[in-house]
Amino acid sequence: MLSPASLFLFIEQSKKIHYNMKYIALLAISFILSMATYAQSNAIVGKWLNEEKDGKVEIYETSGKFYGKLVWLKHTYEADGKTLRKDSKNKDAKLRERTLLNAVILTGFRFEDGKWVDGQVYDPKSGKTYSCVIKIKDGNMEVRGYVGSPMFGRTATFTKAN
Repeated sequence: MLSPASLFLFIEQSKKIHYNMKYIALLAISFILSMATYAQSNAIVGKWLNEEKDGKVEIYETSGKFYGKLVWLKHTYEADGKTLRKDSKNKDAKLRERTLLNAVILTGFRFEDGKWVDGQVYDPKSGKTYSCVIKIKDGNMEVRGYVGSPMFGRTATFTKAN
């Protein structure tokens, strides 16, 4: 037969074990949710073909922000066939001499509520930079560039590249 003191110790130990199990379960749930959010936030990481299929952008993450650079162009070279195409339409004269290949055209996105926000997209065809929101829809990446409000913008649909 258990003495009252032994019974008290047994009950107290059981409470501690129960508390520790709750704590472990809470940690496990938090870990699973954070991994799901991390996986969702990285859904844009990889290579994507633009709508016209004449450019490929590689999206990458650095310090919690997402960026994209041109890694392939259908027309990589100038008419001479030797000189890499330059960013000749850039509004910034200092950048007109940079090559388009490996130029960063998507900058500063952060993941929030299922989309990538607060970034900018540079259009090398026009030389203009726009505010931008990115979403994944049906396995495609929707890049919406706009001035002022996303309501007054244009969406380009990118497809996942190999």
